[in-house]
Amino acid sequence: MTAREWLEVLGGAAAGMVAIALLGQLVRRLTVWVEDQHVALVTVFGRFTRQLTTSGLHLLPARLFPWVKVITVSKARDFRSYKAIHVNDREGATMSIDLWVELHVVDAVKSQFAVADWNNALESVVSHAAISILGQSSFQQVLQDRQDLGERLRADIAKEAERWGLSIDSAFIQQIELLPQVAMQLAHAIAARLERATAEIDANGRLEVAQLEADTAKEVALLVAQARAQYPLAIGKALAELKTSPVVVAAYLELFELSQLKPPRTIAFRGFEKEGALRAAEAAMVPLPGAAETPVIDR
Repeated sequence: MTAREWLEVLGGAAAGMVAIALLGQLVRRLTVWVEDQHVALVTVFGRFTRQLTTSGLHLLPARLFPWVKVITVSKARDFRSYKAIHVNDREGATMSIDLWVELHVVDAVKSQFAVADWNNALESVVSHAAISILGQSSFQQVLQDRQDLGERLRADIAKEAERWGLSIDSAFIQQIELLPQVAMQLAHAIAARLERATAEIDANGRLEVAQLEADTAKEVALLVAQARAQYPLAIGKALAELKTSPVVVAAYLELFELSQLKPPRTIAFRGFEKEGALRAAEAAMVPLPGAAETPVIDR
């Protein structure tokens, strides 16, 4: 091929490529491609005119004009994480809370035109809801009832987000921390409570032991008194049975009298009970041969 023919071929190829590029730009300007779970909003001079909800390629010749804009909005499920929200609980302790919020757009028009920036607005709503709801609970309750409090947060945030075309699927407390100085104060408070509880338990234990000892002593004294009361009754019953045998009664009484005598300290005069004999008192005054005139009786 001659040089001229080569130039014609190259010129034709370049022209074709330029035509293809221009055609592609024209097609791009005349059409709108909508992805799955997305919505395309068409505005004219900044005002909403229509929305394309069906996924695929849509013809939009008016897009050639510079005052026609297309805004693509995703309706897929999304999330937002809000870090280090400072909340004072009802006892005054400052908590640092991380919240996780899952959401999706249900009304693309509201999400773009009902609020200037729903991301900033949602962040403000989440912070306000966390302060108002979690501030009514103590730090311990927030730790224990994280699921219930998360549901309350979701319901409160959803009321505001609904005006912006958003649906709040879930909200939960991701992480809870105390500020260092607050954690130190809480540790001291817990130590003081433990010490006070220990002292109370010790004091209550001592009181219970003393009460138990008193009750035991009372029961023992009552049982001893009952036992002592049974002894004379048993003796009386035994004596009543002995009366049926006079010989046995006399022997018992004599043995009882003898048992009351103390040989090292007592001199007893017995056997003077017969008629005409000396009485025991008179016999005690009879002087013994070789003894002093006045006998000494050691009693």
